[in-house]
Amino acid sequence: MSRIFLKAAAVAFASVAVSLLLTLIVVPAMGFPMSRTVWLASTVCPLVLAWAASASSFWQSDRLQNAHRELARAHAQLAAAHRRLSDKASRDDMTGMLNRETFFAALDGSRRKSDRGALLIIDADHFKRINDSYGHLTGDEALLLIAGAIERGIRSGDVLGRIGGEEFAAFLVGASEPEAKHIAERIRREVELIRFRPIDERTVPLTVSIGGISCGESATVSDLMRAADRRLYEAKNRGRNLSILDRELPEAA
Repeated sequence: MSRIFLKAAAVAFASVAVSLLLTLIVVPAMGFPMSRTVWLASTVCPLVLAWAASASSFWQSDRLQNAHRELARAHAQLAAAHRRLSDKASRDDMTGMLNRETFFAALDGSRRKSDRGALLIIDADHFKRINDSYGHLTGDEALLLIAGAIERGIRSGDVLGRIGGEEFAAFLVGASEPEAKHIAERIRREVELIRFRPIDERTVPLTVSIGGISCGESATVSDLMRAADRRLYEAKNRGRNLSILDRELPEAA
């Protein structure tokens, strides 16, 4: 408020100065004497009118600026809240990975940008046994350890999601078949190296089975999922704790 008062006062005194200057020029030129009334009129009127008008103008301008700042702050907070809600809606609550719907949307988007890559489906072995033996809270702990191992196994820029209870998927962007096989094996080993001790000091082994497929140019997301699923079931049937990656689908697939 003091800033508004000072600015208004400066405008008022400037108005008085201009008024006095014009009075000294115009009144004598018109042949009128410089009376006390003239001096008061040329001083008081601009002082009062200019101060009141400028003070009101500056006050309204200050209010508008404050309202604009508050609006900008509220807009920024709303945008941040929207980003948080959008991110939360796209993520799995437990692991923080992309949820099923968002993963497949990201996979489809990545496929449109590049015709190279590989899809891995990763499933925790005997996970129901852990839940039944130690309870679901302990099962959640194991799942988080497995999720962390998978994240360590993939590369920066790869797309990772939780697509089922104990099932994960990774799209290895731009990966060749040898690279994809190496990454799948690295994930499998990372999980196998976990030392999970839910009760006392007894270690419960954690392993995953991995099925994968290299991406052909004409393959759809559904084609890739079916092919990777077949490789996953093959890994399960061959004893689990295996990674099996197939060549890209033929064009007819």
